[in-house]
Amino acid sequence: MAAGPPRATVARKPDMEDIFFAFDQYALTEQARRALSANADFLLKHPQHRVLIEGHADERGTPEYNLALGEKRALAAREYLISLGIEPNRVSTISYGEERPLDPRHNEEAWARNRRDHFVLMSR
Repeated sequence: MAAGPPRATVARKPDMEDIFFAFDQYALTEQARRALSANADFLLKHPQHRVLIEGHADERGTPEYNLALGEKRALAAREYLISLGIEPNRVSTISYGEERPLDPRHNEEAWARNRRDHFVLMSR
């Protein structure tokens, strides 16, 4: 039985791991620190990339409060990445507050998924 032609491989950017937060919190959990360490390892090995950290909140609270909370979450992750050796000019942040939910439902499970930082890789 003859082997067919080699299959083409498609290169894709690896996904950075999102981190999640407790209700009304921006403190990094141990699980978040592990994910950030893995994200930092990738960034250290690939200096051609920058990262945008998107801070998100669930729908509870005012839009203004949730924008501020999303910003605190993104900044907490940024500071941790910097402490792991990532150059500050490679890490930017933005807060979307409650405006871009990952899960549009209105229950505890959805809210837990929406309290997050999402990481977007960008080329330098």
